Amino acid sequence: MQNYLETIVAALAAAAIALLLVEVVHRVIGRLGLRSLLMTELTEHAHRPFQVAVTVLAVQFGVRFSTGYAVGTPWRQVVLHTLVLAVIASAAWLVAALLVVIEDTALARFRVDVPNNRHARRVRTQVVMLRRLTIAVIVILTVGVMLMTFPAVRGLGAGVLTSAGVAGVVAALAAQSLLGNVFAGLQLAFSDAVRLDDVVVVEGEWGRIEELTLSYVVVQIWDDRRLILPTSYFTKTPFQNWTRTEAAVLGTAEFDLDWSIPVQAMREELRRLVESSELWDGRVCVLQVTDATGGMIKVRALVSAADAGSLWDLRCLVREHLVAWVNDHRPTALPRMRAEVGDASGALPWQAVRPRRPVRRLPDTEMPDDARLFGGSEDGEARSEVFVGPDEHADSRR
Repeated sequence: MQNYLETIVAALAAAAIALLLVEVVHRVIGRLGLRSLLMTELTEHAHRPFQVAVTVLAVQFGVRFSTGYAVGTPWRQVVLHTLVLAVIASAAWLVAALLVVIEDTALARFRVDVPNNRHARRVRTQVVMLRRLTIAVIVILTVGVMLMTFPAVRGLGAGVLTSAGVAGVVAALAAQSLLGNVFAGLQLAFSDAVRLDDVVVVEGEWGRIEELTLSYVVVQIWDDRRLILPTSYFTKTPFQNWTRTEAAVLGTAEFDLDWSIPVQAMREELRRLVESSELWDGRVCVLQVTDATGGMIKVRALVSAADAGSLWDLRCLVREHLVAWVNDHRPTALPRMRAEVGDASGALPWQAVRPRRPVRRLPDTEMPDDARLFGGSEDGEARSEVFVGPDEHADSRR
């Protein structure tokens, strides 16, 4: 009888020590919670399951170490087995509570009591569904672990696991496409090849990565359409990522003009335009003749902006302004097909008219910075160094 009393006293003492320890931890976390949302959520949601889990674990150890006199007896095995089941259940409760704390802390960042709450509602819906899924998984795993503690069920559980393994192999063979997308999603998530809010060009469409999951990627196209692609697309098909390293990008506006266009005057007009626009980030402003065949020349204006949206607007602005400038100030440089008959001295009225204001012509040895893409400015020099070989210097090519 004395042994039984010692076991009861040991179990009560272990429970008291556990409760005292939990209370101390609870008060410490409560004080820290005055300045931390995470600590506040822990004191509200995780206190009770933590208390139960620690107390049951302490009682289980107390009973185990104080019943050495009854080793092998049925009642000891039943009590210890019951306590083990209680430890498993309380530990699962604690894990579920900690997950709820993490989810609530994440949800606190997204308010739904504001006018524009579409994103917050979407995140809240996803988190609630994730919470239900995690709790269901924890319950299933807990029941499975508790059943595996019974010797009679353990053999059945091993058979079930073996059957599940065979069924898993068959299911994997039947769902290769789905698994391929899942592994592709993991590769995208950890390789950093594409991220949320990256600006990309896929399938000839310019858009932004709006959603990235393990099975599909949603691209928000510039006109608010949505392009939904499997994640394996981004591991098998080349695509453009405009924000892979930084948001700043370069863009062009091309013009087919007559040979009589004064390139330097057009270059100066481009410089004047971008310097007066807030869309330009001040890095690159270059105008070059990139082709001269077919009776016309191709003039390319290259400009830079801080992000893809600003670059689009800047390119449209440059295109509209220079088209108007050519039409108003250099109408003879508009693209045309002509055949000259007769005098070629240039005195005929329909031939190119010299501008009233003389255009400043630079010496052959002088080249303005806005006529060079790889050189001139600091940004151009840095770009030149990127595109030369390891044993070749940028200065040796000039």
